[in-house]
Amino acid sequence: MAASVSPRILYNQYQGRAIEGEAFIADHIFSYIVSGAHDVWVGDKLYSFQAGDYRFFRRNQLAKSLKKPLGEGFCSVSVHINEITLREIGRQYDLTSKGPHLSENVLLLKPGRYLECYVDSLLPYVHTEHALREHIGQLKARELVLILLESNPSLANLLFDFSEPGKIDLQGFMNKHYRYNVTLDRLAFLTGRSLSGFKRDFAKLYGLTPSRWLVRQRLLEAHYLIEKKGKRPSDIYLEIGFNDLSHFSYAYKKAFGNAPGKLGRG
Repeated sequence: MAASVSPRILYNQYQGRAIEGEAFIADHIFSYIVSGAHDVWVGDKLYSFQAGDYRFFRRNQLAKSLKKPLGEGFCSVSVHINEITLREIGRQYDLTSKGPHLSENVLLLKPGRYLECYVDSLLPYVHTEHALREHIGQLKARELVLILLESNPSLANLLFDFSEPGKIDLQGFMNKHYRYNVTLDRLAFLTGRSLSGFKRDFAKLYGLTPSRWLVRQRLLEAHYLIEKKGKRPSDIYLEIGFNDLSHFSYAYKKAFGNAPGKLGRG
């Protein structure tokens, strides 16, 4: 779930263990689950999906996910819709955003014949040569937008809103997103601030730099999960925003005076 230079058709297929991931969703994404199940966390809210579900992910948000292979494994096909394509469609069909779109960050779309036929039309191209796949991706993204608007006209307010995130409540955002291991630039952008403005507002609110506050919050949660819930360090360090088990163990010991129990095998 990352930004694309042009519309893309992506095919994901996994066998074996469940796969965890974390991403900044820069483009709107349409996705269909062919097999398996998929849990997605946006902020502190969980969305659970299964085979046969059509989903729409709004751009400019952070997400964690757990893809679970079941039976035939996990398999999904998705289309990323970039801003350039949407601007071209808007000009061609005189489509604009006429107000705020008050929907969820992730939408479960109502199944129908249009979406079913659309997904079937994607599958022949998922393993094609790169240049053809890129050209087809541009055409299929345009087709998808028109299908989505036919079934849910109010989506125009979301699809054709090209504004960047507005300035939002910093404390509320950070309480929901401190587990995400992303750059300060990204966090600043998502709160509607420049990096310097983000750091300035953060210092006024917390009396700490963002980096120090993030480490403190993650360690406090880790301490609770290990001491109160009996979790293993190797099972939680990624979940709470650390990307290295050794660094997590060092930071934990420095904060609490003892190592976080016996380090499990990741």
